[in-house]
Parts: sequence; C-alpha cells; structure tokens
Amino acid sequence: MSKFFDNLHEFFAAGGPFMYLNILSSIAATTIVAERTIALFRQGINVAPFMNQLVRLVRENQVDRAVKLCSAAPNAALAKVLRAGLTRANRGEAEVATAMEETILEVSPAITKRIQSLWSIANIATLMGLIGTITGLIRSFAALGRASPAQKAELLSKGISEAMNNTAFGLGIAVTCITAHLLLSNKAKAMIEEIELNAMRLENLLARRGSGDLNPAEAAPEKA
Repeated sequence: MSKFFDNLHEFFAAGGPFMYLNILSSIAATTIVAERTIALFRQGINVAPFMNQLVRLVRENQVDRAVKLCSAAPNAALAKVLRAGLTRANRGEAEVATAMEETILEVSPAITKRIQSLWSIANIATLMGLIGTITGLIRSFAALGRASPAQKAELLSKGISEAMNNTAFGLGIAVTCITAHLLLSNKAKAMIEEIELNAMRLENLLARRGSGDLNPAEAAPEKA
C-alpha cells in the first residue's frame, strides 16, 4: 500500500500544477455522482407491488387508504405525483390531471439536477489536461535549448512525463464523467417516464371510477 501511494505521489509530482488543478475536477465529479446516486435511490420505489396495491385500493373505492399508501413513501417521486392526483379524486378529471402534471414538473428537476454538470466537468478536465500537456512540452523544448548535452535526456524525459501524465489524468476523469452521465441520465429519464406512465394509469382509473365504469372485480395488473 505504501508503494502504491509513493507511485501516486510521483505520478502527480511529475505532472506539474495542472494535475493538482484536475484533482478539483475529480472531487467535484465524485461528489456529484455519489449525491445523485443516493438521491435517485431514495426517490425510487418498488413500482410493481406499489402500483398493484394502489390500483386495488382505488378499485375498492378506498381512496383515503391509497393516499396513506403514497404518504408512507414521502421521498418517492412517484408517490408524490400519485398522491397529488388522489387527493383531488372527487374534484373531477381536470383537477386530477392538472395536479399530477404540476407535481411532475415539480419533482422532475429534483431527479435530473446536476447530472448535466458531469458533461461540463468532463470537458473541463480534458482541456485542463491538454493545457498541462502543452505546458509540459513547452517547458521541455525551452529547457533543451539551454541545457548541456548531458542534461538534455533528463529534461526531455521530465517534460514528456509531465505531458503524458496530464493527458492520462484528464482523459481518465473525462471518461469517468461521461460514463456516469450516461448511466445517471438514463436512470433519471426512465424514472420520469415511469412516473408519467403510472400517473396516466391512475388518471384513467379515477376517470373510470368517476363515470361508474370501474369494475372492482377486475384483476390487478401483473408485475413487471
């Protein structure tokens, strides 16, 4: 372990100042990924059993119990949206639809926020690594013009190390950020689409309940 940290220290020391600046990019990216992963996990819910139970309660005309079911998951975005519709179940289809649409607009930014920042950090890390690469090469060739023949090989080696370390570190951060952006944005998009789909299902269910077309004996939807 000690050797690993020694090698890591040498890697950063050889890379020059822009390596340490890129550490800030890596810290920012790590913080965003960790925070968004936790946030999306907290806002998620086991949709299939939750919806089966909620649909059953609405079909049995137990809307108050359905509201309590949603209230039992206060952090779940889906539960918040459906609760907004259920609390207006007796006010007509228009109010139900409007309430859920407003709540979807309210919870969507909480699902997607800061994810786009990962793409910006990837670009910044790449450019900062490129600057470090260029400055390393400039320093190498500038020193070569003034150095003695015996020092030229050492100076060239140091300059190339600085350039390559900056390139590797910057690209490593960028690849990590882009991968995390892809995974988190896909997860957020899937969550929003799932919320919209189930909100529509509830809206249709409440509309059928209001018109008297709801059959309590209908089978609950199968689990996904």
